[in-house]
Amino acid sequence: MISLQYTFAVGSNRIVLALTRHWVAVFLIAWGLFVGAPWLAPVFMRAGLPGAANTIYLIYSTQCHQLPERSFFLFGPKAMYSLQEIRAVWPYSAEVVGLRRFIGNDEMGWKVAWSDRMVSMWTSIWFGGLLYAILGKRMKPLPVWAFVLMTAPMAIDGSTHFLADITGPAFGAGFRDTNAWLAALTGNAFTPTFYAGDAIGSFNSWMRLVTGALFGLGSAWVSLPYLDEFFTDARVAIEEKFVRAGIAA
Repeated sequence: MISLQYTFAVGSNRIVLALTRHWVAVFLIAWGLFVGAPWLAPVFMRAGLPGAANTIYLIYSTQCHQLPERSFFLFGPKAMYSLQEIRAVWPYSAEVVGLRRFIGNDEMGWKVAWSDRMVSMWTSIWFGGLLYAILGKRMKPLPVWAFVLMTAPMAIDGSTHFLADITGPAFGAGFRDTNAWLAALTGNAFTPTFYAGDAIGSFNSWMRLVTGALFGLGSAWVSLPYLDEFFTDARVAIEEKFVRAGIAA
């Protein structure tokens, strides 16, 4: 029994030791699966596997509103569709609950299971991890005040989107949908499609992508160096334990 317990303890410590030595690679693989799965939903729909696709849509719906006019589409003529285009083919789009149920069709393609903001946020964390894998300890922790500055734009953008959605005369007609305030502020210097709606290249689209990326990169920058310190301390502790026990690490 003692031998079995000893073997189990040594084996467990070896597994933890391997994790402490290669935690960045484990993080990149695990996080890559997490941020990649939403893109599999339209792939499964295209492949005729709605059960697998709907499972992904359901799981990721707990983290994202999945509004189709703010989401990417695959296997269709356009990467994103306007609210008007979606309402033309989806009769349940008057309210948010019904609208988010639209996942696409054979003509328009199929919706990614995350909105564009979520794609930007969480994928940029993965790229932050990749950058940390390259730079290692040369990447010092981001100060908290700097992280707050990188997070603030997304907080402002997200909260104003939310306020526009709940206070507008109708869903899709709020001040962040028309952005008349921005057109007036800039003297209509840009095209109408830049100001109104959520299409790729619009002000709203750019803000969601840019502020999401700032948040994600800031999150990686502020947390990964501390995680490295934690795993380094754990690695040293296990290696010292093995040395005292005369076990090769």
